[in-house]
Amino acid sequence: MELVWPAKAYLPSYVSALNRGWARDETRPESGAEERAAIKADPDRFLASLVDRKARGGRILMPDGSKVRRLPGYKCWMWDGEFCGSIDLRWQPGTDALPLYCLGHIGYNVVPWKQRKGYATRALGSMLKLAAGEGLGRVEITTSPGNLASQKVIEANGGVLIETFITLPSQGSLTKLRYRIDL
Repeated sequence: MELVWPAKAYLPSYVSALNRGWARDETRPESGAEERAAIKADPDRFLASLVDRKARGGRILMPDGSKVRRLPGYKCWMWDGEFCGSIDLRWQPGTDALPLYCLGHIGYNVVPWKQRKGYATRALGSMLKLAAGEGLGRVEITTSPGNLASQKVIEANGGVLIETFITLPSQGSLTKLRYRIDL
């Protein structure tokens, strides 16, 4: 498994994952249908939207329907001959800190039929190198207390649990674990 930049050559496999019910945003299952529509309307624009180092894209829709400022960032795709999942990095220029509405620097999601193969662990390790290349000295990653697989992925990459917290109401007032990884 390797990380690849989203590109037309990989798009049919990405769409296939969407058609099988996978959605990059697990909090919004309808996001899969939204992405299929965006790809159908303009595949080049869709692909370009996934790499936005200057935060030129539109505002980000929160679970409660509110919208917040987009941060610079990008998504990479996990690839083993077919699409395996997505991992993304976001940051604020000039600081390791994130605004309160952003739960972490890195998020990842492996398609169910490729889970338990170590892909998330390897993808996170690769993304940490990219994060260091963006000038970050540390990253924070959050997960749910019941997501033991994600906790293992983070810990395998040097993550240290720093707190249990409740997300903002705009994020659903959920209990989360926050990990820090020094780069």
